[in-house]
Formats: sequence, structure tokens, C-alpha cells
Amino acid sequence: MKTGKRADEKRKPSTFDAEAFLNSAGVARTMKEFARKDTLFSQGDPCKNIMYIQKGEVKISVVSTTGKEAVVGILQPGDFIGEGGLAGQPMRIATATAATPVSVLVIENSEMFRVLHAENAFSDRFITYMLQRNIRFEEDLIDQLFNSSEKRLARTLLLLARYGKQDQVHRVLPKIPQETLAEMIGTTRSRVNFFMNRFRKMGFIKYNGGLQINASLLSVVLHD
Repeated sequence: MKTGKRADEKRKPSTFDAEAFLNSAGVARTMKEFARKDTLFSQGDPCKNIMYIQKGEVKISVVSTTGKEAVVGILQPGDFIGEGGLAGQPMRIATATAATPVSVLVIENSEMFRVLHAENAFSDRFITYMLQRNIRFEEDLIDQLFNSSEKRLARTLLLLARYGKQDQVHRVLPKIPQETLAEMIGTTRSRVNFFMNRFRKMGFIKYNGGLQINASLLSVVLHD
């Protein structure tokens, strides 16, 4: 009977709280606050640390040698940013800007390495997160190559609203400039404005002190 009990315990899903662990006294970290439009780090800066977003949203953008800027993602609470240094990346390849007021935990690379080796549950959580990020990047590339700008916009809004996660189906997003959305999906602001108006008239989105995304917007992504 004892053996069966131990087996049942092993089958239980992990309840490890990464944020609580990072906030614990055993982890050397610094909390930083950023106002909207503040720069967390810039493209070309040394990769000295990794950040964990506790509050707010962060825009990740890249500028080409010709000066053209592209927004490659919006990261949210629970996301890590600046992890390239852990893989030997010497310089930041993107700029992180606060899209809303932001709070982050800043952890030096050496401390992050120590924590990953010392805490197996946190290491598993971090590896899972990075694998999910890689899958997301692959999906974004496929989305850019094969889907219309309307579908790309619908998918981006659903991702920002964290569609599919518990208690997040009707999450109200802070105001996101249409220029930013246009940069994220590779189209013009006028096209984004056209599609947003269409989504609103069809009941897929609603402006109510912010942008509320209805799960029915998924029909745009799935429609052939």
C-alpha cells in the first residue's frame, strides 16, 4: 500500500511556483520598475543578466542596419527576457521597451546558472518555458509565411490575451497602438484599423476600458 501511495504522489502535477522561488531569500536578484516607454535594455548592450517579468508588458524589437525597426513580440508576466547570455550570446540582439508600467526581477547570469543547477524544479520549469518559446517562434514564422494579415492579427490578439489559459479567455488588454500591431504582423496601420473595426462589428473584440478579446475570434484563424 505504501508503494502505491508513493506512485500516486509521483503522478501528481508539479505545483512548483517559479515566481515565489525567484522572490525567495535564497536567490540574489534586484527588482526594477520601468515606466511606459522606458528601455529595459538596448540592442547591442552586453548580455549580463536575465529578467523575469512580474508586472506589465514588454515590447521586443529589432532594428536593421538600414534603420528599419520590426516588433518581434510582446512579453507578459511570467515571461523571461534577455536569456541569450545563458547560451553564450555576448550582446543583446534586440531592444526591450516597456509597453506598460513594468516590474521585473533582474538576475545576473552567474546567479541564474547557480540557481538552475541547485533547484531541479526551477530548472525543469525554465527548460519547459524555453521549449515553448521556440515552438512559438516557429509558429510565428509559419504564420508570417502562409497566413493573411487578417489571420495574423487575429492570432496575435489571441496570443496577447493568452487564449486557452485558465481564466484568461476574456482578458482585457491595455491599449496597444495600432502601429505596434502593424509592425508585429507585417502590414500597415490602415489595414490593422480596417480589421479591428471589422472584428468589433462582428463582436470578436470590445473596447471597455481596454481591449477585450472574445474567444470567438478564433474562428477567423481557423477559417479557410
